[in-house]
Amino acid sequence: MNNAYCSVAIDGPAGAGKSTIAKAAAARFGFIYVDTGAIYRTVGLAVQRAGIDQTDGKAVAALLPELSIRLDYGPDGTQRMYLNGEDVSVEIRQPEISMYASAVSAIPAVRDFLLEMQRDMAKTGSVVMDGRDIGTVVLPDAGLKIFLTASAEARAKRRLAELLQKGENCTLQQVMDNMLRRDTQDANRAAAPLRAAEDAILADTTDFTLEESIEYICGLIRERFGLEDR
Repeated sequence: MNNAYCSVAIDGPAGAGKSTIAKAAAARFGFIYVDTGAIYRTVGLAVQRAGIDQTDGKAVAALLPELSIRLDYGPDGTQRMYLNGEDVSVEIRQPEISMYASAVSAIPAVRDFLLEMQRDMAKTGSVVMDGRDIGTVVLPDAGLKIFLTASAEARAKRRLAELLQKGENCTLQQVMDNMLRRDTQDANRAAAPLRAAEDAILADTTDFTLEESIEYICGLIRERFGLEDR
């Protein structure tokens, strides 16, 4: 990777606030923000639409050549995902797509299909990239690796607030159960399981407000790369 660029890898479990914090940090320093979870969600949505069992590795792998997945950014800097030319940025955020994303991300063929796409983004500019295997697999040479986490209860409450704001009808227990299932699935998959890189900084934001979490992560970036806010 070009040493002229800064790369920040943020990994962690569902509901840890990775996307919100990573997006804010990227904007603070003028970096490109890459939500890799959205890329896997796009594959998951394609699998759901095709009526394929998300655990059927052969069937999912056979579908991949038919998919054109593109990441772009709206006028406000928001990441947009396109599936075969269709903007699916809203559709991929449906709760059921979360489990599809987790299931397909455990399929080696899917990870191979998306790996270079993700790595290429860090070759063209400074990035803050979040996901579940960024520091361990996608960007193992990232200049700063962070494993962002929080208690299961705190993560579930945060995710519930997001879903209710979007008009979703669900309970805290439903969100908690779904989150814990995904945690278990992600941590135990054979391909690139969720874990902290050996040289990652553990950032537990259980007792932090969102603003405090963002400032903490931005402080780590400033210190590591000697940067100032844009």
